[in-house]
Amino acid sequence: MPATDWIALTVSDITTPAPGIRSLVIGRGGAVLPGWEAGAHVLLRLPDGEARAYSLVDLSADAAATRAPLSYRLGVRLEPASTGGSAYVHRLGLGDTVWVSAPIQQFPLVAHDDEIVLVAGGIGITPLASMASRLAATGRRFRLHYLARSAANMAFRDELRAIAGARFLPHCDDRDGVFDLASLMRGMTDGQPLYLCGPRPLIDAAIGLAEALGWAARRLRFELFAAAAPQSGDRAFELELRASGRTLTVEAGQTIVAAMLEAGLDPLYDCQRGDCGICQAMVLEGVPDHRDTVLSAAERAAGRLIQICVSRAASPRLVLDL
Repeated sequence: MPATDWIALTVSDITTPAPGIRSLVIGRGGAVLPGWEAGAHVLLRLPDGEARAYSLVDLSADAAATRAPLSYRLGVRLEPASTGGSAYVHRLGLGDTVWVSAPIQQFPLVAHDDEIVLVAGGIGITPLASMASRLAATGRRFRLHYLARSAANMAFRDELRAIAGARFLPHCDDRDGVFDLASLMRGMTDGQPLYLCGPRPLIDAAIGLAEALGWAARRLRFELFAAAAPQSGDRAFELELRASGRTLTVEAGQTIVAAMLEAGLDPLYDCQRGDCGICQAMVLEGVPDHRDTVLSAAERAAGRLIQICVSRAASPRLVLDL
């Protein structure tokens, strides 16, 4: 886990905006907290010392609301069989103390003259709700597509409708069928930006469509809510760190970052989801097994770069310039 200066905050409000989703308001007795911009998240420290990233939620439609906030709001979905972050959050009660980082921005809302399109899948609504609030407060053009299994599963639905009005476009699978992301992206004007947050299949589909449509880099902006997870068929491999002069074994259920930390090394990393690009390394020998959402199709095919927080080796041995 990256070095972090932790802030002790107290849970002052708990709501359930949709089944399985808990919204927390945390603060410091009326003291002003570090400011943030739409798309930012905080790290929440777990009892075992690990940390999880959760987006900050603003539903105020007030352009100044996040500059000197007195509290932070989080929205956390309980993951099936969770024993980590979401289970911890769902056990918290009023008055409990939580330790969080200052806000971190890796998913910024960039100024643009065209209408901005926001697409949220499930709990991916949390950063996009803040973006919609910010855009509404500043009079910018946007529309928000919110994808969920049903209307009952839409967290913050009423608040978003109040903020966005006709620009709030809910899509319920049980009523509307499968969302046609391809038609949406093909129908966008040249250069029109798309911000997307949600599950991995949604992100992967958008990346594939953007490449097929020849979109310019950074026109599609996204954040992924999924940590690295072992896959069927994963095997241990030998990892040589050429610059460090170390050779390690990366086990089947282990990431390269985790293996390096276990060996007492200090790799540069942050999201542990493969979507921020901070942990990128140069491949000197071997074949990478890419599992990130950062590299382009051409970069993956070249096999010279790897995101060490999620990607592995497709060969028995991998040599990195670390």
